[in-house]
Amino acid sequence: MYLEHFGLQQAPFRITPHTEFFFAGGKRGATLEALIYAITHDEGIVKVSGEVGSGKTMLCRMLLEKLPDKVETVYLANPMLSRDEILFAIAEELRIPLPEGRSHLLLRSLQGRLLEIYASGRQVVALIDEAHAMPPEALEEIRLLSNLESNRHKLLQIVLFGQPELDSRLRQTSMRQLNDRITHNFRLEPLRCRDVSVYLLFRLRAAGYRGPDPFTKGAVELISKASEGLSRRINILADKALLAAFSDGVHQVDRRQVRAAIRDAEFRRLNRRFAVSWAWAGAVAGLCALVAVAYLAGTRNLVRLGSPASVPAPAPPLAEPPLVASVAPDIEASPAAAPALPADTPSGAALAEPSAVVAASSSPGSKSPGVRPASGLAERIAASEVWLAKTPDSHFFIQLLVVDAVSEKEVLDFIDKHAATLDEQQLRVYRSSLSGRDRLGVIYGDYPSRELANAALGKLSEISPASKPYVRAVGRLR
Repeated sequence: MYLEHFGLQQAPFRITPHTEFFFAGGKRGATLEALIYAITHDEGIVKVSGEVGSGKTMLCRMLLEKLPDKVETVYLANPMLSRDEILFAIAEELRIPLPEGRSHLLLRSLQGRLLEIYASGRQVVALIDEAHAMPPEALEEIRLLSNLESNRHKLLQIVLFGQPELDSRLRQTSMRQLNDRITHNFRLEPLRCRDVSVYLLFRLRAAGYRGPDPFTKGAVELISKASEGLSRRINILADKALLAAFSDGVHQVDRRQVRAAIRDAEFRRLNRRFAVSWAWAGAVAGLCALVAVAYLAGTRNLVRLGSPASVPAPAPPLAEPPLVASVAPDIEASPAAAPALPADTPSGAALAEPSAVVAASSSPGSKSPGVRPASGLAERIAASEVWLAKTPDSHFFIQLLVVDAVSEKEVLDFIDKHAATLDEQQLRVYRSSLSGRDRLGVIYGDYPSRELANAALGKLSEISPASKPYVRAVGRLR
């Protein structure tokens, strides 16, 4: 709405990771260069950690673009994989024929393919996003994969991207073998206030803005404080502040517009230092003090930014604000932004033996705000079986969502939510059985090549960023 008002060619503060908006300040550029060096010159596991919204996925996308041509990449966006599913996902990306039988046959085929790639002077790196959410057995499989080697070199380089919880998990005794294999640790720290000012103007310039800096010093200070230096929150606040300035008919963003943005965003603080210290004091003082402190800590956690009557006293300033676990999920990852995936959701390369594939097309007027009858799925099954029967295995589609089979309403709600922006004739739903559990998955499109599917994926990523859509082959549904 405000693009023409500010002379912008495109939206400057989208929360999806578009690489043309990669900000090299705040040590992001140096971290990218160090990652490229570590991947191409070292043989250990590399770990990148950072708070929700600190820019890990953007950094991962930049790696995919900047790594040398001799490096083949495998990107695993879905962390909820079993041990076998990880092998299938990597095998599909490396175009390895999938042998029937036990997983050790696939592991042997994988090692053979990696040896071929190594003999040709190339190397393979697996980039695993959201690694903090991986099941323990999947992390153990990562450790075993890191053991694949020739006489002199590792055959598979692994990079783990995760929230600070990943650091805590790797410090556990049961994870010490995996932790000992990590040779490089990178941490994305929050942006400082001076970096936030440069970041805001950089994004505006990248979007085509040519005027003076529209954000006043006071506005930048408020954005920096409310966002706690996290780039995703900065983007959300800046976008809302520009919209408020447009509504006010002004071209400068000051504290007034930022306060309105903060009230609308309703962020909760990430820093738990107050709650932790009070809980410890209560434990020492006795049960009564502990109850009182728990009440105070809960009150602090419910404080909304921008509410003058309830904001706690500021803590002493820190040179580098520490990243700690989030008190509550941010806007992008909230249920309102996209449906959550279950803890054992399979990856695009691991869904097996679907019993039915269901089309999402429906007759006009079939939508209703209430619960839709589950019988509508039966009609879609018949229509989609026709599509699956005539579509070659070599075609590709985009995986949008996977849920338990009992969550039929979640699937229908997901389709309704995106019906206005997606072609409903290209939305399909499949039902599959994996590890004795029935699943429903929403897929989109029919593309004759992976390149065309990836091009479409670049546009679809803005529809539901939290669901992390990815490309799969039709052959994996049979």
